[in-house]
Amino acid sequence: MIMFSLELSLRYSPFPLSIQKKEFDDVKRIYDEIKSLMNESLETSNLIELSCDKVQDKLIAVRVKDIISVQIYEKSSVAGGAKRPGFSLNID
Repeated sequence: MIMFSLELSLRYSPFPLSIQKKEFDDVKRIYDEIKSLMNESLETSNLIELSCDKVQDKLIAVRVKDIISVQIYEKSSVAGGAKRPGFSLNID
């Protein structure tokens, strides 16, 4: 089963927060919402609550102004593999 992870990096926190969604459209919608909120004025203190499809009872509430980056990556349970999060250069 393929899951899509959304990972948030927070100001003053060395550890990212992540949730998993079954559908790319769901995770992309959340990603776009977070990007939009990050572009708004920093004076607002919007909270965003995220839920996880992999762990049903997992809920995360985050103050948007503390998010410094957000990324999506695909994680496959087949053979336990995962696409490496972040960016990488493939040099031939």
